[in-house]
Order: sequence, then structure tokens, then C-alpha cells
Amino acid sequence: MKAKEIQELIDFISNSGLAEVKIETDEFKLSIKKNSQDPVAKSADNAPAVRQEARPAEDSHDNVNPGVSHFLEVKSPMIGTFYRSPNPDSDFFINVGDTIQKGQTVCIIEAMKLFNEVESEVSGKIVKVLVEDASPVEYDQPLFLVEPQN
Repeated sequence: MKAKEIQELIDFISNSGLAEVKIETDEFKLSIKKNSQDPVAKSADNAPAVRQEARPAEDSHDNVNPGVSHFLEVKSPMIGTFYRSPNPDSDFFINVGDTIQKGQTVCIIEAMKLFNEVESEVSGKIVKVLVEDASPVEYDQPLFLVEPQN
């Protein structure tokens, strides 16, 4: 990676709202951490955050009750473009009604021409997909609603 590319990456991260980025290839390791008054909690493997008390989208046409707060959110671990399948000719990783397991790939987020598989942090049933395929997403944006398994 050239110095100019590193500087462009730093500028991009500064403007993105991300607090920390780590990139590792066979040739180098790069870790950029932005000083922040509001620290962002992340897991060591950059897994998506999951939070209780999810709020379904207002324009929901599914049988998801907005007053119910027992769903979990699978959130985007980064800024990028959300893809539901590994390529345009493939089936979606998951669909509404599917039961997923912790560690299962649920989507891909493309960021700076890198395709990052997003794995679920919870097991349960997908009750709603909150983002359209090939749409831009923000860091910490809810992607899926999951009804946890008992």
C-alpha cells in the first residue's frame, strides 16, 4: 500500500464516523484508531453489534408487531454496500423465516472494494430484512430482525 493510499484511507475513515479500522493482508497490517470522546464498543473479531429491543421499520408490511421488543437486531459492522448474496446469480444467504445459527454468514458488506462476510452473533429465526439488496449502509445500522431461540 502506497503512502497516498494510506492517507486517502485515513481521510475516508475520518469522514466516515468509524472509530477504529484494522486491515491485515499477507504483506502488511494497518490499524487506524481515531481519538473519540464517545468510545465505540466492538468485539475483537469486528463482529456486528446485536442489541435487544429492536424497532422494526415503520413501513413494515410483514407480520412483525412494532410494539413487540423481544427481537434482536443484527447490525452492520461497517459502512459499505449491503449484499444479500455472494454474487448476483446466487441465492440469498438467508430469507425471512429461515433459522440461523451463531457464526452463520447472513450477508456481505462491500467497503472499498473489499467484500466482508457478516456473521450472525445470535441464533434464531429471521423475522425481517431491514435493508434492500445492494443498498448503502452505515456503521451500526440494523440489517435484520431475529427472534431469538429459546
